[in-house]
Amino acid sequence: MSATKYKEDHVMESKYKLGFTLIEIMLVVVIIGVLVAMVVPNITGRSEQARVTAAQTDIEANLSTALDLFYMDNSRYPTTDQGLAALVEKPSSGTDLPKWKGPYLKKKHLPRDPWGRDYVYKAAGEHNKDTYDLSSLGADGVASEDDVNNWAVGK
Repeated sequence: MSATKYKEDHVMESKYKLGFTLIEIMLVVVIIGVLVAMVVPNITGRSEQARVTAAQTDIEANLSTALDLFYMDNSRYPTTDQGLAALVEKPSSGTDLPKWKGPYLKKKHLPRDPWGRDYVYKAAGEHNKDTYDLSSLGADGVASEDDVNNWAVGK
């Protein structure tokens, strides 16, 4: 084989190997589609799980600590009528609170649950008769199984 013929064959061969074939591109698209189909459901479920965890943290730590501080200063929890607002502003209604030393929340405003609604507070509680009931109505906004609360820990 002459050098010229070898060079021509080599140039022709490399011209055809420069790009991807349609089958190769389709195979890559299918593989990406399968990976997306496997990953996306896991990611979407995590956002709801993160909201539930945030609500649990507010109820079991942030608001609970603020309510306990209120209790230490005033020898009682805020009434249901005073609500959680008593943690950020001295209540004007109800019993006089001369020992109120708030605001009891660091940010000086009431947090809303991760779904954008107010937390539900009731003192003395139906479930926690000696203290208070504190809950979030969850994603659906009505009392149901998806609620996050301080009486069904480990739910």
